[in-house]
Amino acid sequence: MQSKLLNDSNGQRTFAVILETGDEVQDCMKTFIEAEGIRAAQLTAIGAFSDVELLYFDWKAKKYHNSAIVEQVEVASLIGDVAESPSGEPALHIHVVVGRRDCTALAGHLGQAHVRPTLEVLLIESPTYLRKRLDKESGLSLIRMDT
Repeated sequence: MQSKLLNDSNGQRTFAVILETGDEVQDCMKTFIEAEGIRAAQLTAIGAFSDVELLYFDWKAKKYHNSAIVEQVEVASLIGDVAESPSGEPALHIHVVVGRRDCTALAGHLGQAHVRPTLEVLLIESPTYLRKRLDKESGLSLIRMDT
């Protein structure tokens, strides 16, 4: 993983974070976020994966189901955010759309994913923290504006 600070002005930093073949996305991004002290941000990315785990939240069961995709896929869209979790730690939340060789698309919450050959991430830090609170109805930690 490589990174470069592109802009730093008025409490808002912009970074390019480049992941390389074999890098695991969640691990690398969490390491980067912790190292830079990021508490609130938006991120986008494009690139490709050798494998990816997509998660789908089952509303009735109140749990995630996962689907492992073990093939080369293009990252057509990756978007996410960083917010402060109820425990005070930074929480990374990413959704992704990947394209298969036949140009069909799959989408979901990003679980584990391994990069091949690159993932080009643009991360824009916010000077104001976003905070998550436990939502009793879903059982999920969700961003709430009233805190």
